[in-house]
Amino acid sequence: MNAPDLENRGSTLPLCIGVAGGTGSGKTTVAHAIVEQIGASRIVAITQDRYYKDLSHLPLVGRTRRNFDHPEAIESGLLEQHLKQLKASQPADLPLYDFSRHVRLPECERVQPRPVILVEGILILALTEIRDIFDVKVFVDTDSDIRFIRRLSRDMSQRGRTLESVVQQYQETVRPMHLEFVEPSRRWADVIIPEGGFNTVALSLVISHIEKTLAASNHPNV
Repeated sequence: MNAPDLENRGSTLPLCIGVAGGTGSGKTTVAHAIVEQIGASRIVAITQDRYYKDLSHLPLVGRTRRNFDHPEAIESGLLEQHLKQLKASQPADLPLYDFSRHVRLPECERVQPRPVILVEGILILALTEIRDIFDVKVFVDTDSDIRFIRRLSRDMSQRGRTLESVVQQYQETVRPMHLEFVEPSRRWADVIIPEGGFNTVALSLVISHIEKTLAASNHPNV
């Protein structure tokens, strides 16, 4: 997508940006690069993973067998509510999630509204009510073998998963859900970034649009 097309997207503040893509695609790298360039003091960065539904009512074995890559695993109504609060310049109490036990923690994290709202997650463009809130929609596109290797490394090192459990989950839910929900959602993107955070040209396009929008605004926190 070229610069004039992107400039026809959202140009008022708060500016809400969605960064989607498959697991291990480099979404987080892209999100971190945007935050670093724009400045953390001007961005509320939210991950979709905060909004997994609480499964504390189920035994641990039952929790681990749930399909976490289906849109129904996400409490999209709560995410929608929080995004609308932040766009209305109101604070929001974001949930915290424990991936080792698949439960939502009792405490929340209160965040204050800022000129830019950035949301990152695999399903955010597949959820109509969430997608419609974004002013700019980004899809990070990376080859499936690279995505799988990255997920395998992350789940084993950060989430205490075994090789067998990661491979089984990938085959049973991750790959099928990617093909059914995540990959088709790229059609809603304003910008598609191949190679994730390593594509400096596409990333610079998004950052430039944000900076121009901020420069043209009289928002008190810019």
